Amino acid sequence: MDLFRTKSVEQSISDTEVKEHRLRRDLGALDLLVFGVGVIIGTGIFVLTGQVAREKAGPAVALSFLIAAVVCGLAALCYAEFSSTVPVAGSAYTFSYATLGEFPAWIIGWDLILELALGAAVVAVGWSGYLDSLLASAGIHLPAAMLNPPGQGRGGVLNVPAVLIVLLVTGVLVAGVKISSRVNVVVVTIKVSIVLLVIVAGLFFVKSANYHPFIPPARSTPTVAGAATPLVQALFGVTPVSFGWPGIFAAVAIVFFAYIGFDIVATAAEEARLPQRDLPIGLLGSLVVTAVLYAAVSLVVVGMQHYSELSIAAPLADAFKAVGHPGFATIISIGAVAGLTTVVLILLLGQSRVFFAMSRDGLLPAWLSAVHPRFGTPYRSTLIMGCVVAVLAGLIPLAKLAELVNIGTLFAFLVVSVGVVILRRTRPDLPRAFRTPLVPLIPALSVLACLFVMLNLPVETWYRFLAWMVVGAVLYFTYGRSHSRLQTARSEV
Repeated sequence: MDLFRTKSVEQSISDTEVKEHRLRRDLGALDLLVFGVGVIIGTGIFVLTGQVAREKAGPAVALSFLIAAVVCGLAALCYAEFSSTVPVAGSAYTFSYATLGEFPAWIIGWDLILELALGAAVVAVGWSGYLDSLLASAGIHLPAAMLNPPGQGRGGVLNVPAVLIVLLVTGVLVAGVKISSRVNVVVVTIKVSIVLLVIVAGLFFVKSANYHPFIPPARSTPTVAGAATPLVQALFGVTPVSFGWPGIFAAVAIVFFAYIGFDIVATAAEEARLPQRDLPIGLLGSLVVTAVLYAAVSLVVVGMQHYSELSIAAPLADAFKAVGHPGFATIISIGAVAGLTTVVLILLLGQSRVFFAMSRDGLLPAWLSAVHPRFGTPYRSTLIMGCVVAVLAGLIPLAKLAELVNIGTLFAFLVVSVGVVILRRTRPDLPRAFRTPLVPLIPALSVLACLFVMLNLPVETWYRFLAWMVVGAVLYFTYGRSHSRLQTARSEV
């Protein structure tokens, strides 16, 4: 059945050598590791800590971060095998094409477009908020018309800072992935230093009383009512609650956003000098580093200030203001602005590479996969997606839609985990520089863990996700199926 026709691993790799579609191999293991750390340390650590501690998990938010890291870790082991075996741009899309077939691959590619484009827009809006806070502390106040989209805030017209940061980052990406990685190294160094400052300085203001009770008793709250109820609680008729273990698991589904990005390393496979060695290092290394930092920061922040009093907008900075050290808060805000810049950059990098891979396969118009003759980057797809994300960030309130990013990512993780088992059985002869241990146990655990976290997302998020998938299916059957390179090659035979 042509819906499930697969593109061989050998064909995927040979496509990377076609001159007009060849990307420049400029990235080493350190570049990939920094890319991973750069995109992961961002919204999760600077924003989500306060929200989930205050509304879902209390001081036990550190457990939520660790559980989310385990879920990502299981998926990362599967990604590491795939990306080192099939070092081609496109990440989960490319892997699915080699194992599950064309239509499942399209669905995953469509899913990744949702994850990365919407994720970049959400982070750009967060960047705008931190910039406004930083400028306000210096006595500079931007008008509401320049900070809010239409219908949000007083006189909202366009979120100008969010638009500008997206366009700036798009220009950097067009200029070359090596330039992007150098910018990223500088900014990642700054924000890791800020994170370490929070941990070390914050320890001096920790009060043990703030940790009690570490897991607050479960109770019903307005934040989990109606369509905001986690799906698992709705399915089993459980009274929606926050805190307790249900709250910790519900928090996992939210803080999972904090780890989104380590899979971006896989989308840069085609630009790695030694992908078989460097990709596993970048994937697993970035996840370990950030998991440790996240757990440490969340423990320090809830120790500095009672969880019920934490700020939702800027929990790290405001925690230092609460203990009488606004100077630290200013430094943290600077780190947040720098940190969120790299998150936008790397999400857009991953987005353009998925777009590029789908176009090269004929599932999207072929002209999108053109590579710049001087910079060696997929400039058309980068420019188009940069403009789309700029419009989203400038005009649409995206707070609620952020949960869509999580469900999209979890779905991609699930498919990659299944794909590892399938490729082991269908192509046992392929050279594998990295092998996922304990197959099929680890992939099975990854699938179950992803499903569990997905079930803890709100019902309304599932409705929106299914609607997006329906739109994607319509586009495939009206364009992608007939223009696929596999289809045209078959027609020529």
